[in-house]
Formats: sequence, C-alpha cells, structure tokens
Amino acid sequence: MSPSGPPGELRGWIERHLDPLDGAPPATAASDFDLAPDAFPDAPAELTPAAVLVGLIERPAGYSVLLTRRADTLRRHTGQIALPGGRCDPGETPWTTALREAHEEVGLAPDYVSVAGLSSPYRTGTGYLVTPVVGFIRQGFSLQANPDEVADIFETPFGFLMDPANHEQHERQGPGGQTRRFYAMTHEDRFIWGATAGMLRALYERLYGAAVA
Repeated sequence: MSPSGPPGELRGWIERHLDPLDGAPPATAASDFDLAPDAFPDAPAELTPAAVLVGLIERPAGYSVLLTRRADTLRRHTGQIALPGGRCDPGETPWTTALREAHEEVGLAPDYVSVAGLSSPYRTGTGYLVTPVVGFIRQGFSLQANPDEVADIFETPFGFLMDPANHEQHERQGPGGQTRRFYAMTHEDRFIWGATAGMLRALYERLYGAAVA
C-alpha cells in the first residue's frame, strides 16, 4: 500500500506488518554494520537495550513522523536528528521506554499514543540494541521540548521517508581512519542520517520489501 494512502486503511496495513508486543524477540537485527562491516572495530560486545518512538501523526496530506534535533549541549550525537527515545531502565518494556522518553524529551503525554507494534531492532556501533516502537498519535496533543535534550521538534512526511528514492548512501571517515557508510534522508533543510535513518530504512524494508504482500 502507498505510504500516502487513505489513513484508515494505511494504519491497519502498517499494524499488520509489525511485530506484536507479546511476540518473541526477532533473531536478527538491522545495524550500523550493514553498509560498513568494519566501521566500528571497538564496538562493545555487550549491547544495552534501548527504544525509540516512531510516532505517526495524521495530517491532511497523510501521516508524518515526529522527529527531534538533539541539543547542542549534549556530549554525544550533538545536533543530530533523532526519534524520541533512550536506554531502557531495568524491568522496562521497549514501549514503556519509548513512551517515557517521548514524554521526557518532547512533553508528549502517553495517553495520546496508541502503540501499534514493533519494527525491526537496530544495533548501533556504539553498543545499543534499539527497538523502534511504532505508535499513532491522536489529535489534541501538545509538545514542549526539554531544552537539556532537544533543540527542536518537527515532523517529516511518512511518504517521503518511505520512498526509497530518498534513501541516500553517504560515507564519512571514522576517528581511526575507517570508512563508515550509512543511510541518509534529506528533507528540506533536515539531514536525517546514521542510526535514525537506518531504523527508518529498516521500517521501509519491513513494510515495502519484495517479500511483503
């Protein structure tokens, strides 16, 4: 189904292609290593669980995805585009983490989010195993950025992010001289790259891959 299709039909179609909350964890994950296997020679062997919210908002032109720009004062990933999220606290489920972090980062009340399911987990070169939690955000919500974590809140059309023509591949040199290759999506003046783009690419492959009906 087209990512710009009728919202009611598209919502149900997306839900059917996600992993259920009570299902077994997938055996494989997408990762920062998919395009550059040797880019992270010092990657931790033990992975820290984390989760992000892929928040879908119905707009007149179709669904959009809630994204943030990280604060310039953060020690890591300064100024990068991100999905709301973070590491899981002990005993938390991925969806609990995603909703908690979205509330802490952008002030999104959990009551406005209907969790639909889980997308493909994503392993980062910095040692996190991130579970993308897909949720539909109903109208009436309000947002307020936490200035300690978020510099800006914005939306990007779901149709743009799910169009493979917009999935660029870029290269950068790592601190040790190794080449890192990664997905990126440039919308207007926003450069979405790294793990965030990788997770969105993995969602595209889950929804629109050749084996998907």
